[in-house]
Amino acid sequence: MLRIGTRRSPLAMWQASYVRDALLIDHPNIEIELVGISTQGDKTLDVPLSSKGGKGLFLKELQQALLDGQIDLAVHSMKDVTVTLPAGLHIVAICEREDPRDALVSARYADLSAFPAGAIVGTCSLRRQCLLRFRYPDLSVMDLRGNVNTRLRRLDDGEFDGIILAAAGLKRLDMEDRIRQVIPADLMLPAVGQGALGIECREEDDHTNRLLMPLDHKLTRMRVTAERAVNERLDGGCHVPLAAYAEVIGDGLRIRGVVGRPDGTNVLTGEAQGTLHQAEELGQQLAEDLLERGAGQVLKDLYGN
Repeated sequence: MLRIGTRRSPLAMWQASYVRDALLIDHPNIEIELVGISTQGDKTLDVPLSSKGGKGLFLKELQQALLDGQIDLAVHSMKDVTVTLPAGLHIVAICEREDPRDALVSARYADLSAFPAGAIVGTCSLRRQCLLRFRYPDLSVMDLRGNVNTRLRRLDDGEFDGIILAAAGLKRLDMEDRIRQVIPADLMLPAVGQGALGIECREEDDHTNRLLMPLDHKLTRMRVTAERAVNERLDGGCHVPLAAYAEVIGDGLRIRGVVGRPDGTNVLTGEAQGTLHQAEELGQQLAEDLLERGAGQVLKDLYGN
């Protein structure tokens, strides 16, 4: 019996089911159980994540269940995975990436450029809030927490003129028809790891590691590795609007990054290019470039030290 730990939201359950089905293709005789676990992040819906410790709130209970032997693997959205993992755990596979871009959902307007001054756009992401305020300063940007269905319901109830969600999540939940605009990366650079699923397990569990290794998509791993290297070097956390997005171009890798303030000021952009096998190095190079051009002061001000 292989036990897959997952959050209980519809999207998280879809992701765990995707991994289960992928495993069963190669190992049809394995018995697999999905184990739903409520995380602190799922319970903290009344305040921004940044005030309660950030996206790591979606991981802690799953990781503890792994360490305690209650589950054999956990499935995460890579954009929620912290740079540092608990001792004894690792990301054994990163599945092929879905569309990493953000998506606008609105019943009133076809794209962000059509929104009038004062229109209300909802998102809980500091990255999205920063870039919305930078690109569209006349919009009113408000916090919006909850799972995908909760956010859509609040939109449909008229609380917002539009909301921003990950395109990947809407596509995976067969809600692509709700997307009015897939926002170009040039306008809103995606989050680190957005659209990619990571599978975490115990390093010492050789049997589970061997089962999962075929699910690792090499190009996606290289892209996400570069993005996470930017995040690690900048010590990006829940208080920092930070984006990093790597693309495979021919036989090379291009990575772009953004650092700014939540109010949309001091937005710094940069990029680096090299070979696929330089993924981590390119991410670090981009981070150093951003630091040299002012990101260090932005981070110092945001972290208060």
